[in-house]
Amino acid sequence: MTARSTRRTTAAHSRLAAVGAIAVAGALLLTGCGDQTENSDSGGSDNQSAAGAPLADKLPQSVRDKGVIKVGSDIAYAPVEFKDKSGETVGIDPDLADAMGKQLGVEFEFENGTFDTLITGLRSKRYDIAMSAMTDTKERQEGIDSETGKKVGQGVDFVDYFTAGVSIYTKKGDDQGIKTWSDLCGKKLVLQRGTVSEDLAKAENEKCPAGKKISMEAFDNDQQAQTRLRAGGADAGSSDFPVAAYAVKTSGGGKDFQLVGEQVEAAPYGIAVAKDNTQLRDALKAALDAVIANGEYKKIMDKWGVAEGAVTEATINGGK
Repeated sequence: MTARSTRRTTAAHSRLAAVGAIAVAGALLLTGCGDQTENSDSGGSDNQSAAGAPLADKLPQSVRDKGVIKVGSDIAYAPVEFKDKSGETVGIDPDLADAMGKQLGVEFEFENGTFDTLITGLRSKRYDIAMSAMTDTKERQEGIDSETGKKVGQGVDFVDYFTAGVSIYTKKGDDQGIKTWSDLCGKKLVLQRGTVSEDLAKAENEKCPAGKKISMEAFDNDQQAQTRLRAGGADAGSSDFPVAAYAVKTSGGGKDFQLVGEQVEAAPYGIAVAKDNTQLRDALKAALDAVIANGEYKKIMDKWGVAEGAVTEATINGGK
């Protein structure tokens, strides 16, 4: 996750180009509500020796010495990052991190946290990077709070690696007449706190007539929002398209939810890096470009059924 100032951050900018239907292999299972407590996980990355890693010399020496890049991530956002039945961190981001780690000669160590605290953790140097379906936006780049418009931090740089949009979903067979965001006026919407879905809903709410405002309930993670909708506690949910489509495909064996309307606000996912850590940022870009060039990136996109959201090169701060 979103998300994801916030996405998965302004209503004009989505945590997310359309990304095709999620066609995940049957062996991949959606886990239950994700635990948002702190938890370190290697994300499937094997310990990488700098020997034989073609891009190891691009990393800051301090990172090479540690052999680890600490990743802040909301690990409850299938299929981008989530826990499988064995408790291992899996998904698009962990697979990409593993492939990049082989280029850089380091291990990417995923640490779980709520999405809206990840940039704070990056500022405090708890994490080296944040990789969590986070949308690259100008507000995040400049450290601007999307709601107040005030500067709240130095901002971050992004290495963009994927593109997606935001979707609305409802209980299957009960779309409540919802086809567009304007149809949410007078409805109850569940979503993850600190996401572009929340920003879009707040912006739409300002357009709703008096007496028909959107009732929003925000949760720490997307799976909690899905649980509330599944139980009949809301009319609709919203999240990034890959996540919504994965939930539609897997929740209740595909019997719980349906997508409604078209996805909106296409934007890039980016790996967030502190502004003063340009060497690490550039090393990540080089590693991602190498993974794209050698075909590993395509294999990962195909594995998770999100090939239509693939990029052809890594971009720094491509968000608008």
